[in-house]
Amino acid sequence: MRAVALYKYLPSDHPEALVDVALPTPTPGPGDLLVRVHAVSVNPVDTKVRAPKAKVETEPRVLGWDAAGVVEAVGADVKRFRPGDEVYYAGSIARPGTNSELHVVDARIVGRKPRSLSFAQAAALPLTSITAWELLFERLGVSRDKGAPKDALLIVGGAGGVGSLATQLARQLTNLTVIATASRPETVAWCTGQGAHHVVDHRQPLAKQVLALAPEGVRYVLALTATEQHFAQLVEAMAPFGQLGIIDDPQSPLDVSAMKRKSLALHWELMFTRALFNADPLAQQRLLDSVADLVDAGTLKTTMVQDFGPITAANLRRAHAAVETGRTVGKIVLSGFP
Repeated sequence: MRAVALYKYLPSDHPEALVDVALPTPTPGPGDLLVRVHAVSVNPVDTKVRAPKAKVETEPRVLGWDAAGVVEAVGADVKRFRPGDEVYYAGSIARPGTNSELHVVDARIVGRKPRSLSFAQAAALPLTSITAWELLFERLGVSRDKGAPKDALLIVGGAGGVGSLATQLARQLTNLTVIATASRPETVAWCTGQGAHHVVDHRQPLAKQVLALAPEGVRYVLALTATEQHFAQLVEAMAPFGQLGIIDDPQSPLDVSAMKRKSLALHWELMFTRALFNADPLAQQRLLDSVADLVDAGTLKTTMVQDFGPITAANLRRAHAAVETGRTVGKIVLSGFP
C-alpha cells in the first residue's frame, strides 16, 4: 500500500522530512478495524512529532491521526462495524498513523462519519472535536443546561482547530458567553462565524479587554496556545473558583502558585489519554457519534478551510509548513491518493 512516512526528524521544507513509501498491508487485530483512508487532516501534534531531533528510525514511521474513510475489514471481536461502513476517528499516538491507504485502528475509538459531510470535511473534525468536548464537558465540567447561570468562557486561540470547535460547542450547547481571541481581521471574522459573542486581541494584554466584557471575571478558560505568554493575564482575568484548561506545551514553567489566591483549578487535556491507558475508550466513540448527530442536525459544522490535494509527501510537507506558521485558520485536509 502507499503511505507517507519519515526516517529522520527534519524541518518541514527538507525533501526527506516526509517521503512516499510502499508498505505491507496491515492486518487488524481482534478488536480493530482496517480502514481505507479517504482523507486526513493535519494537526499541530503532527508537526511536533515530526520536528527536528537527533533521532533516526530504522523502519518508516507513519504520522497522521485524523482520518475519514471506509471500513475494509473488521477484527473477530468487532460487533458494531462491518465492511463498507463510513467512519471517522483520531487514532492513537502509540500506533502507526493515518497517512496511508489502509490503516488499523481500535474500533472502540471510531465513530460513524457524519452523513452530511464529504470525507474531506469529516476528516477535519475528530481530534479537535474530541479535544474541545473533553475540555469543556469533562475536564472543566461545563453544564450543557441552557438554563445554567450566565458564566463566561475565554478561548485563547479561537481561530485554530480546537478553538473553532470549542466555540461552536459552547455557543450551541451551553449558556456561556463566549469570548475568543484573535488578532487579524480574517481570524476575527472566523471566530465570529463560529459563534463567538466577543473577540479580543491576544497581541494586547488580555485581562483588561476580558474584564471589560465580564467585570466579575471569566469562570472558564481554554488556553490552547502560547499559554506561558498569557498565563499571568489569564489568572488576572479569571473569576474566583474558575477552571483553566490547557492543551499546549508551555516552554517555560508556569507559576501555578499565582492561582492559589482565587482558588483556581488547572486541568490538562490530551485526547490520546484514553487510547494510551485503555481508559474507557468507548467514551470517544460515543463522543464522535454525538458530534456526527450534531453535524447532521445542522448544529455543528466542519472546520475544513483548505484541501491541499492528494495524500503525498510533498503535499503533507506543505501542510506541515503551513500549520507551523501558527497563522492557519480552521483545518487543512488532504484527500485521496494520486
